[in-house]
Amino acid sequence: MANRSAHRPPGILRTLARLLRHRWTDGDLHRALPPDILHRLGQRVAASEQRHSGQIRICVEGGLPLSYLWRGAGARERAITLFGKLRVWDTEHNNGVLIYLLLAEHAIEVVADRGLTQHVPASTWHAMVAHMSTALRAERYEDGLTQALSEVSALLVAHFPRDPTQARDAAANELPDDPAVAP
Repeated sequence: MANRSAHRPPGILRTLARLLRHRWTDGDLHRALPPDILHRLGQRVAASEQRHSGQIRICVEGGLPLSYLWRGAGARERAITLFGKLRVWDTEHNNGVLIYLLLAEHAIEVVADRGLTQHVPASTWHAMVAHMSTALRAERYEDGLTQALSEVSALLVAHFPRDPTQARDAAANELPDDPAVAP
């Protein structure tokens, strides 16, 4: 009798394996990043935004939605979508930055608005993501996100420093500081 799996395209098996990994990781999201870690990350975002006029948003997701998995889309495409959905693009100075973590693939993506990308070359973003991946592969998610936040903050301070004579009021905080946990 012939092996039935030999007739299936290898892409389907990879897609199914990826689907299972993403659904399995959805359940691990709160174990990997419990509320106390999310709270600390939110505090770090708030402290960072005291030093520059940029807006930083962290978003964490266990696994990609089914529609992304079936069409073979990756973390970058999802991060760009969430950049829009979370309104990171809609800041006064066009200097919002999304730090996106996809647990299922230990992937981190940084999406910056045009106000910052005109100052920072793509190679800087790629290098930043590459060396943050080490912490993520070791499942040190808080460390990886804190490192990402620190590096993004340094870029924002360099290009959009806060005027020290100007007090930061609630209206200047255009985006929530707490991380978004995508369903």
